[in-house]
Amino acid sequence: MKEGFVIGAGLIVAGLLLELTVGPVVWDAFAWPANGLVLVGFVAMIVAMHLLRRRVYAFRFLSTYHASIPAMCYAVVLTIIMGLTRQTVNGSWINNMLAFWPFVLIYVFVAVILGLVVLKTPLTTRSTSKIVAGLFHLGLFITMTTATLGNADMQRMKMIVAKGEPEWRALDQQGRVKEMPLAIELQEFIMETYDDGSPRRFASQIEILTQSGKKYQATVDVNKPAEVEGWKIYQYGYDTQAGAQSNISILELVSDPWLPYVYIGISMMLGGGLLMFITGMRRKEEQA
Repeated sequence: MKEGFVIGAGLIVAGLLLELTVGPVVWDAFAWPANGLVLVGFVAMIVAMHLLRRRVYAFRFLSTYHASIPAMCYAVVLTIIMGLTRQTVNGSWINNMLAFWPFVLIYVFVAVILGLVVLKTPLTTRSTSKIVAGLFHLGLFITMTTATLGNADMQRMKMIVAKGEPEWRALDQQGRVKEMPLAIELQEFIMETYDDGSPRRFASQIEILTQSGKKYQATVDVNKPAEVEGWKIYQYGYDTQAGAQSNISILELVSDPWLPYVYIGISMMLGGGLLMFITGMRRKEEQA
């Protein structure tokens, strides 16, 4: 596994050099259709590596545990660092790991290994363990690639809506004003409090108007969003000085068109885990 650790270390060094010379990864450059083309090219590259594995030692090596274990070690360490440090959109280096070149290169390395391992599993196999492993690895591959490339298309906006006044402008994460494909009007702000007057629940009754002219009535809470034409609308804040008498409401609008594919990958991973559990139970029964 020394080769695997050397490759991982080389990717981290290369990532640091890229971070110093060109700056962090600019994910906005991978917005649709660029991310779709990158995904097709990435999958084609993995297929080509798989077909050439018998001729090229490096490709054959990447589909072994000698490469996968070191890659996972590096990925786990970087993920732990991300979990222990504050992550901000405009942060640098380890404070914005999703745009940190060493982090990105290691996860691309892991994705390549996963793709090769999936292709290495014969489609005609009748081995339950191989089917389970293939299902789990394929689910993880789909989750990693779609979550990463789909990040460029995800939008998270803040909209301040006033009572009786339709609003169609919102602020993105960089504070820029953007026109939205829907307008929202606050009908009524709702607040429930504890005995000491602190807020227990706050929500908004809103009317949503789409570009096609359709109108929707909804009540949005902090963790109970309304969903309209690919947008999830969450309750985010309100006029804290006015409290229950607030005439404005702050909403968060989130669009993530790649999320269904991420859920498909996660479902496949869960399915593989469930099959693994069932297979293990049957083996115990047969041994007993």
